[in-house]
Amino acid sequence: MSEKISVEVAYALPDAQRIERLDVEAGTTAMEAVRLSGIDQHFEDLVLEDALMLGVFGKAVQASHVLSSGERVEIYRPLLIDPKEVRKQRAAKAKAERADS
Repeated sequence: MSEKISVEVAYALPDAQRIERLDVEAGTTAMEAVRLSGIDQHFEDLVLEDALMLGVFGKAVQASHVLSSGERVEIYRPLLIDPKEVRKQRAAKAKAERADS
């Protein structure tokens, strides 16, 4: 009999989130756990594809990452704007405000 481990799969939107707890076979990958969780059935815009960005407790991992018991796989949404660009815009705005003073 194969060893089972307990893991979680999490996905969040600004107004909704869900964590699915499941027992999987030891050796299960992050992407396999996401598929087994059925979490995509709760979010119509979530498409399970190999290009999904995944992480475990806030650290990015490959879809092929083999899970350990107790790990939580997080499905990340794509960024709408580059954080570097936001910082540049803020800095430029602050510089302009100082120049106007």
